[in-house]
Amino acid sequence: MSSAVTSSTAPLSVRRPLFAERTILAALRGMPHGRLQLDLPDVTHVFGDRSAILAGVAPGVSNYAFVRVRRPDSFFKKCLLHGDIGFAESYIDGDWETPDLTAVVGWFVLNHEHAPTLSGSRRAQSLALNFLRAADRIGHLLRPNNRAIARRNISEHYDLSNDFFALWLDETMMYSSAKWERADASLHEAQVAKNDALCQHLRLKPTDHVLEIGTGWGGWSLHAAAKYGCRVTTVTISQQQHDLAVKRIAAAGLANRVEVRLQDYRDITGRFDKIVSIEMLEAVGHRYQPDFAAAVDRLLKPDGLLALQFITVPDHRYEALRTGVDFIQKHIFPGSLLLSVNRLNGLLAEKGGLVLHAFDDFGRDYAKTLRIWRDSFHAKLDRVRALGFDERFIRKWRYYLCYCEAAFAMRHISVVHTLHTRANNLSL
Repeated sequence: MSSAVTSSTAPLSVRRPLFAERTILAALRGMPHGRLQLDLPDVTHVFGDRSAILAGVAPGVSNYAFVRVRRPDSFFKKCLLHGDIGFAESYIDGDWETPDLTAVVGWFVLNHEHAPTLSGSRRAQSLALNFLRAADRIGHLLRPNNRAIARRNISEHYDLSNDFFALWLDETMMYSSAKWERADASLHEAQVAKNDALCQHLRLKPTDHVLEIGTGWGGWSLHAAAKYGCRVTTVTISQQQHDLAVKRIAAAGLANRVEVRLQDYRDITGRFDKIVSIEMLEAVGHRYQPDFAAAVDRLLKPDGLLALQFITVPDHRYEALRTGVDFIQKHIFPGSLLLSVNRLNGLLAEKGGLVLHAFDDFGRDYAKTLRIWRDSFHAKLDRVRALGFDERFIRKWRYYLCYCEAAFAMRHISVVHTLHTRANNLSL
């Protein structure tokens, strides 16, 4: 059951809602799950099930969300014109506040199929909302990951500042989901466990030459070379990540085992015993996903193994995601696109006959990782400001971290480890 309750707090001067406000409020009334309280300067609206139990709909996420709108005209106009992107941008601009941003995003995720303003929603295709979504989509299409633009897309995020990321990541500098083998493990321990899980999937041994596509700051290659004695060639197109990874590897005394290249994966030559890639696939984009599949087929020895960690979207939502654009694609990772498992398996089979050998889903661990990152980021705000980042940047990153946390906690998206090899590989 959905309901909306209103109570006036300004009886002598009632504000007449404009078209944008009326339209958005009508859309919210069609979202039945959980509970959202929307406080305007002169009236309060409650949407969803008024009798909803206030326990979390997912671990760490409340199903009671509260939004206080400070600038209604700006808020509703952005939501009407840009949908969920406008909702995010209105938060970044300070049009609304909330004590629990993850719960707010979680409420919209809970009502995803009923939300005409959300990317991929069925109602989004049937209602005349999101008037300027086409402009956002065009902007996204102008950021394809060819060799030149891919480097710019990556630079806009990963080259913000090594010092910035070091403030709130753990000592491994892994900017990808950790994996908890023990509930009481620290983030650092869980990141080490994640790195080792991939090494175990690959059955690493000292004679292996491993290609890592997407260096990050060198965390996985450091672990693999130090613990298993293998040789690693790792490639990145981020200048700042490259420079710090080189320094970290040299400081660990592993420069003789790990080579860091500032190079596009499409330009690599040679053959490798094993290939690993950790949350790099999301940056490839639909158009260039076949290039990735063809590259790993070309670079992997006949009896080689490919291990991947990547964020997944349900198969039935891939096409809607591919043809839309969301907050992450516009403001955080330009040119990006999540994959579905079927999409990836199809590409790997088509381009070279690589088949899925092992699969491990650990999406809830990403919600926990993001929650720890968010808390660490919040605790370091003074130092973030000291690096020169302004309040809009801080609000954008707060929204980004909470947005992702809610999506993983609600199982709207997930993260997996997959292992691929060719048929008749008797070395396994």
